[in-house]
Amino acid sequence: MKLLYTAGLSLFLSMSVFAQKTEKSGPKDKVVIEHFKNDYKKKNYKKFSGNIVVNDRQVQFDNKVIFYDKFDKITKAILQEGLIYPQLLTEFQVDKFENDDSDRTQKRFAKLQKNWKDAFEVNNIRFSNASELVFLSTDEKIRRFKIYCKDPKFPNIMIYYIEITNKNATKNTSVEDFIKNGKVTHIYQRTE
Repeated sequence: MKLLYTAGLSLFLSMSVFAQKTEKSGPKDKVVIEHFKNDYKKKNYKKFSGNIVVNDRQVQFDNKVIFYDKFDKITKAILQEGLIYPQLLTEFQVDKFENDDSDRTQKRFAKLQKNWKDAFEVNNIRFSNASELVFLSTDEKIRRFKIYCKDPKFPNIMIYYIEITNKNATKNTSVEDFIKNGKVTHIYQRTE
């Protein structure tokens, strides 16, 4: 009886590990909702075309690495499909800097540097706590995800909001299948 009780309790407690994480709107999400309402621009980001090596806690994209929690199935699926990768995030950071009009002095100073784009190089970051944002996904062919990111170069945690589009998806498509056949169409980043 004790063995049956222990097995039942273990199964009950492990259910949350295998469940898909979804989030409902909260007070901190007001800025994100406004971004998708007012500043949203759809793009078509390419999947990684190089060599991807998936290990227990990291994914290597050629010579760059992203670490992740091995129980985070959403992050693992996004990384192993090559939807998000360090080179893409580096390009995203450079584009964001070049298109930002707020600090022209900093922009001029950066462009005087020999390899100013090296400051935006993304490598050895850690993704965690990925979740689907059901309150932002109004179309069954578009799903939006939130992933926490810790970059050793910065003291604050960054949050990436990733939009994935899958033209063949239905409302019953599982998250794994949706990601497997999807492509990234929008990236938004905030610092927490």
